[in-house]
Amino acid sequence: MAPKWLTALLLLLAVAAGPADAQDLGTLDPKPLPPLANPNDPKLPAKELFARKTEPLAGEARSIGFYANGCIAGAVALPINGPTWQVMRLSRNRNWGHPDLVALIERLSAKAKQVAGWPGILIGDMSQPRGGPMWDGHNSHQVGLDADIYLTPMPNHELSREERELMESTVVVAANRLDVDPNIWTSGHMAGLKAAAEEPRVERIFVNPAIKKALCRDATGDRGWLHKVRPWPGHDYHFHIRISCPAGSPDCKPQPSVPANELGCGHDLDGWFKESVIHPKPSPRPAKPRPGAPLSHLPAACRSVVMAP
Repeated sequence: MAPKWLTALLLLLAVAAGPADAQDLGTLDPKPLPPLANPNDPKLPAKELFARKTEPLAGEARSIGFYANGCIAGAVALPINGPTWQVMRLSRNRNWGHPDLVALIERLSAKAKQVAGWPGILIGDMSQPRGGPMWDGHNSHQVGLDADIYLTPMPNHELSREERELMESTVVVAANRLDVDPNIWTSGHMAGLKAAAEEPRVERIFVNPAIKKALCRDATGDRGWLHKVRPWPGHDYHFHIRISCPAGSPDCKPQPSVPANELGCGHDLDGWFKESVIHPKPSPRPAKPRPGAPLSHLPAACRSVVMAP
């Protein structure tokens, strides 16, 4: 039985995530955000500043802070088209990251084609040009070391702009949220996730609990890679990869590695499938909008990153 604190946490996360991970569509007519009246206002949410930066800060690449509280200098863009990948939601301008992350995505896309038989992979959000908190959609992805990868294979043609903005990825979780959908889930999905987990620099892979359940059930042979794959609410149409802090980024804050012998299968998964978690009761009080943390809550170096022209 899951401890009470874990049950409470799962309920909170489920309420925040909703019964399914809603897919944010892009737009064919993106509008720039209006100038800020007072960008130096100490109470201004940091996301207002970072969302308005359309180019990276030039210089050596440095990830600063923690995955959910930081920024990046010297980010590079993943090209929107590659031999085995395509970038989605171009209007969001979130295909930026540390060069190590970009290199990993390029390498992983080629491996996915080989092991899963897919033409390639579709890339969702990485980071903003200077990282930092996003206007919407993520708490992490702030230091250029996180990326979302669709669970839909890349089509065998170059996607149009409309397809990139409006095409939805396939949800691989069954409607009852208890397992994957056997009509959609394939061995190729598991092969792609295994290939990602076997990358030495990959620290975490976040998937829907039902996907983790399927991996625990179906993986054979060497199962050691499963310890990197962690259940998290949503993530039913994409998986989230996170790499370790890179060399040359002394201000990057790592997270503890998952012990290799903690595969996270068996009873570890039970709490995610409680009825109260899968179908939470609606809160009697409407959620209060959160303005977002001010710049002072981020590492001090992030001020110069976002304030530089």
